[in-house]
Amino acid sequence: MDLSAIGEPVIVQEDTQVHVGVHLREGTLTLTQNGRDFEAHHALVEFASVDARPWMAEKVKFSAKAADGKSVVLVVDLLNDACDGPRAGLPVAMWKVVALAATSAGDVGITYQAPRGV
Repeated sequence: MDLSAIGEPVIVQEDTQVHVGVHLREGTLTLTQNGRDFEAHHALVEFASVDARPWMAEKVKFSAKAADGKSVVLVVDLLNDACDGPRAGLPVAMWKVVALAATSAGDVGITYQAPRGV
């Protein structure tokens, strides 16, 4: 078989998503929704990079337990409505969870910086 090639192959990153799970020590993060407290024990952070732009954290899904022992999933959207920056008013603890997940995801090429002011 004859085979020839010309040019230099280039990988194009169109829309890439990475989900990173982080186990949280019991009792270290309490989430409050509608006046109810939930003890978070796991977080799944979703990162995305569109058209080779920098990685952004899109959302965090927390697995948590209520005081009555029932398990729930709480989803926090991290991007503003225009999807061009962080949602205002999120607690600093959310960004700390994102930073922990980004550190864990370094081996898959994620480089991440927390939004300014966090």
